[in-house]
Amino acid sequence: MLISFTGAQSTGKSTLLRRMLQHEKLRKCTFIKEVTRKVASQGIKINDEGDNMTQLFILSEHLHNHHLPGCVVLDRCIIDGYIYTKWLHEQDKVEGWVLKYAWDLHNVLVDKLDVIFYTEPDDIKLEDDGERSTCESFRNDILRMYEDYLTWNPKVRKKLVRLSGTVEERFKTIQTTFENYDKIR
Repeated sequence: MLISFTGAQSTGKSTLLRRMLQHEKLRKCTFIKEVTRKVASQGIKINDEGDNMTQLFILSEHLHNHHLPGCVVLDRCIIDGYIYTKWLHEQDKVEGWVLKYAWDLHNVLVDKLDVIFYTEPDDIKLEDDGERSTCESFRNDILRMYEDYLTWNPKVRKKLVRLSGTVEERFKTIQTTFENYDKIR
């Protein structure tokens, strides 16, 4: 089972992932807590400072993560890799061949996802954690791109669970999703 969070920076993905780790039933899964920060730790520029190399490293991480065995929960998935690559391409920071690779890889890997939790940005302020970009226009562009993507992509809509409200309300939706998924399987 492959579960992932997806969404713009500072929308609660890492908080929810940490909350899931506290739940006994969900601890049976392998949790991948970082993609972007892992790349940044190698001295690679990230976020709105990214370039071809950034996205190739990140896409490589997604390729690896989408093939892990068993129950796996991802902090981010190939959808994020594609969205951020597209934004960087629109800013002339990533070349067309990298965007095409991101899209082609997306088309291969998105089918592997069983559940996609989209973290709504409502009531969550953009906070500086020392790594993420705090540029409001960058975040707003990314949010718009997610909404456009989620609106037209029927493959993803079937697997999509939107998370909104407080951390506890979001977590309750996650628990219900897991319970319903277990009933279906």
